[in-house]
Amino acid sequence: MELESFLFEIRNNVGHITLNQPDRGNPFDARFCREFKEIANECDENPEVRAVLINSNGPYFSVGGDLKTFLGNRDGLPRFIKSATSDLHSGVSRLARGDAPVILACDTLAAGGAVALVAAADYALLSEKASVYAAFSGIGFSCDSGSSYFMPRRVGQRKAFDFYLRNQKWSAEQCLEYGLASEIIPSAQLAEQALALAEELAQGPTYTYGKIKNLFHSSQENTLEAQLEQEARALADCTRRDDTWNAVNSVAKKQKPIFNYN
Repeated sequence: MELESFLFEIRNNVGHITLNQPDRGNPFDARFCREFKEIANECDENPEVRAVLINSNGPYFSVGGDLKTFLGNRDGLPRFIKSATSDLHSGVSRLARGDAPVILACDTLAAGGAVALVAAADYALLSEKASVYAAFSGIGFSCDSGSSYFMPRRVGQRKAFDFYLRNQKWSAEQCLEYGLASEIIPSAQLAEQALALAEELAQGPTYTYGKIKNLFHSSQENTLEAQLEQEARALADCTRRDDTWNAVNSVAKKQKPIFNYN
C-alpha cells in the first residue's frame, strides 16, 4: 500500500512508524486505520522487525478521530465506524500480540484513540511537553482503539474510568504519576533516547519478549493456576528456540549472548 497517513521503514531491526499528516493533526480516519493495519501486519510478519518505534510529525501526536468524516451521512455512520475500527483494532492487536516490543515517543498532545496507543505501547516515553486528552465523551462517543483494555491495566480501573467519563486532560507528569508513561525525557533528547531503546531491544531475545508480553496480557483474566500453567508452557516453548539454547550456553561460559530471533 502506498502510504499517506504514515511513514514506515525498517532500520537496524527497528520498524519505524511515523504518523505523518502534520497539517491535519494526524487524525484517525479510514485511510489511517487501513494503513495502520497493513503496517502492523508487516511488523508482525517480517522477521527483520524486532522492535517497533512509533512517533509523529507535526504539532500534535494525533488529534484523534477526524470529525469531518463523521458529518454528512448520519445513517451511514455506524457502518463507517465498524469498518474503520475493524482495521484499526486489527492493527492494535497485531502490535500488542506480536513478539517485537513497541516503544512510543510522544512530544505533544495525544487525544482520543491516540491515548490508547500510548497505553498499549510496551514503553511510553513522553517529553515534558506531552499531554493526553480523553476526547471521546466530549462528543458523546464511547472509547475505542483498546482504550478500555489498556488504560485500566496501566492506571487502574477507577482512574481510567474517571479519565474518560470526565473527559480529562493529563500532563506528562500526571501520566508518569498514574502509570501511563514509562518515563519523561527532555524534549530535545526524546527522539534520540527512544531510538536507542528501540535498537537495544531489537538485539534482545525477541521471541521471549513476545511470550512475556502475552503472559502479561492474560494475567488479569486467568486464575492463578491457569496463569502458572501458561508461564510453564511459555518457558518450555522458549527452550525449543536456538536463541535460548545458545544464550544459556553463552552465559554458562561467561560470554555475552547474541540473539538472532531463531
